[in-house]
Amino acid sequence: MASLKIGIVEDELLIAANLSNTLQNIGYAVTQVASTYNEAVNMLHFEKPDLVLLDINIKGPKDGIAVAMYIKENYDIPFIFLTAFADTATLDRAKETEPNAYLIKPFSKEDLYTAIEICMHNYNKRMQNKMVNENAIIKDAIFIKNGNHFNKINFADIIYLEADHVYVNVVTTNKKIVVRSSLQLYSTHFDSTNFFKIHRSYIINLMHIDTINTETITINGKMLPLGRNYRDALLKRLKLG
Repeated sequence: MASLKIGIVEDELLIAANLSNTLQNIGYAVTQVASTYNEAVNMLHFEKPDLVLLDINIKGPKDGIAVAMYIKENYDIPFIFLTAFADTATLDRAKETEPNAYLIKPFSKEDLYTAIEICMHNYNKRMQNKMVNENAIIKDAIFIKNGNHFNKINFADIIYLEADHVYVNVVTTNKKIVVRSSLQLYSTHFDSTNFFKIHRSYIINLMHIDTINTETITINGKMLPLGRNYRDALLKRLKLG
């Protein structure tokens, strides 16, 4: 739970501070609070939250619904609307963005936790189904969707997988492809016979290892960290210890 980062878009400073403190007390990481549309866009770009809590009525010419539309068009992440009240026209606009949940102010700590956890559970399930549809596997290769194309990547050519917050970098001998997924979820596509986790952020192809020492691995000329909790298992897997 601690690795989940929550974005906050709220223009009432006291409410934003209380919300941030509550989220951190539960165990989540939080972003800097955004109070306008432009601040929200910057927060999304630079801090890359996993989920966003959106007040509908923020100050400025563009409200929280406009932020929601921006998220839908540019980031495939869930968002929850926060509101004390809304007229029918505003609610109709909000529904068009297909929010993952609504929280009516004032809400309790338990309400907040429940909404976030259910939201992320449903999102992860949807992403898993999406991965099945967008990552076709044949005997020696995986097809990875990139825009309107499917790139065929031979497993033997993949050097390592790198977690990059809510993305995975699939690094091959001649390219890098970015996939929207968690490393844990995406690694289920890869045979553990050849792919091994060496760090919370890295899974490597054992066939490309150059050197190993106590803290790092050099793989295809690239030095990667070797986590202490993974070192003994790797040495045993390679029959080196």
